[in-house]
Amino acid sequence: MALTWEDKEVSFDVPYSEMRLRHGEKVIDKLGDIEDTKGNYGDRGRLIITNLRILWHSMSSPRVNLSIGFNCIVSINTKIINSKIQGTTHALHLLTISNGTRYEFVFTNLDQGNIRHFTTVVGVYKAYITSKLYRELKLRGGVVHNKKLKILPLEQVVSSMHGVWNLSSDQGSLGTFIVSNIRFVWFADINEGFNISLPYLQVESIRVRDSKFGKALVIKSNERSGNFILGFKVDPEEKLITLYKELTSLHTVLFNNPIYGVEYMWSTNIKENDEKGDIWEGLDIVEDPKNEIGNTLAVYLADEGHKKDRLPVYSKELGLAIESIKEGYTLKKLWEVIPSN
Repeated sequence: MALTWEDKEVSFDVPYSEMRLRHGEKVIDKLGDIEDTKGNYGDRGRLIITNLRILWHSMSSPRVNLSIGFNCIVSINTKIINSKIQGTTHALHLLTISNGTRYEFVFTNLDQGNIRHFTTVVGVYKAYITSKLYRELKLRGGVVHNKKLKILPLEQVVSSMHGVWNLSSDQGSLGTFIVSNIRFVWFADINEGFNISLPYLQVESIRVRDSKFGKALVIKSNERSGNFILGFKVDPEEKLITLYKELTSLHTVLFNNPIYGVEYMWSTNIKENDEKGDIWEGLDIVEDPKNEIGNTLAVYLADEGHKKDRLPVYSKELGLAIESIKEGYTLKKLWEVIPSN
């Protein structure tokens, strides 16, 4: 199973295959008549909130779309605005960072009858932030209290094994190894603050290998978790093999049926086919053979330290007033997706 990218990247005009839900991703809510005000002003679209990301696509041309991972969001807020077209309405503002580049998005609600506005987006984002232990490696965290694991809402402890040596130092540290359906946790007996929590979603390999301490359980985290190599000594060897088989089995099960831990209940009328990834119901999907990009990335760029809009100036090229262009840019460069030089 490929690494989960959906919650960790901001993508523009992705192909249909990448807009489909991956295993374990589920639709939590849909909002119709939502405008991508910065990039597609005047174009009615649909906002789809999953447990990993926010999707937006144009209703007239679904290939014009956005995929915004929750892990990329730096700030999120909603506010009431006055629109000349819609009157008083609600807008959602997102500031994000992806691959070192800052983007900002503004989504405007064009449906005055939609009383929910963007409540779901904010709620799911909070649920995502507070459930990171399902998806991320944690070192020396507050995962254990009084020698007992702080169990997550969707977690079930499978086994607990005492007398397990962590081989991260020359002399090793004796502790307890806890196996659950979500992750494994090890903590030192003399200091429970010395611990590690690694979800199976971040595990690249589990093996039994020879070490200077004899046979050892070796677990490697994937690239997103820093490629950590963790070694554990279990005696006797029969217990080591039992632990290895248990971890391998649970790792396989979770990769086939991922649990991301983002739980938010709002709408009860999400259709069953949404859970299967069919978010395009009722739309004519035409893949773009030229792989052309409809959105212009430059309009989403967020200036570092930007406090207020620059003063408007008259553009002879466009024949209208525009916000003055940032130093070092030209109007031509802003419209280029791939630099000409």
